[in-house]
Amino acid sequence: MAVAADDFIKPNGLAFSTIETHLFIADSDLSHDPDGPYHIRVFDVTGSNNLKRCEVFVEVSPGVPEGFRFDDRGNLWSSAQDGVRVFDPDGNPLGRIRMPQMAANLTFGGPRRNRLFIASTQTLCAVCVGISGAQRP
Repeated sequence: MAVAADDFIKPNGLAFSTIETHLFIADSDLSHDPDGPYHIRVFDVTGSNNLKRCEVFVEVSPGVPEGFRFDDRGNLWSSAQDGVRVFDPDGNPLGRIRMPQMAANLTFGGPRRNRLFIASTQTLCAVCVGISGAQRP
């Protein structure tokens, strides 16, 4: 086993891009600053499975980006304090799904992969969305 990156405060969620050329990792240390902002960083994945060129992809505020997934257009769907935040492939905000509790994790499911399952602090919710979750290559 080799260390790929060691400059995180608290690495949390992680996901590969749909074509697995980028690795996204949340850094979410609540003890550092309880009000955030927290961010998701992106790394290039090289042919030798090394990580290169780290940068902040998005800041998520309010809340902690613990769990996140990609849809079939490359948009990133992330947990947040007020629900789920959605960002385009360049990191621009597209929208959000508001929830009464903090979202902790999420995944796409259902026969068409367009049902978003959201685990919050006390409930599990499901909502149909107008896009499907990403399929792995």
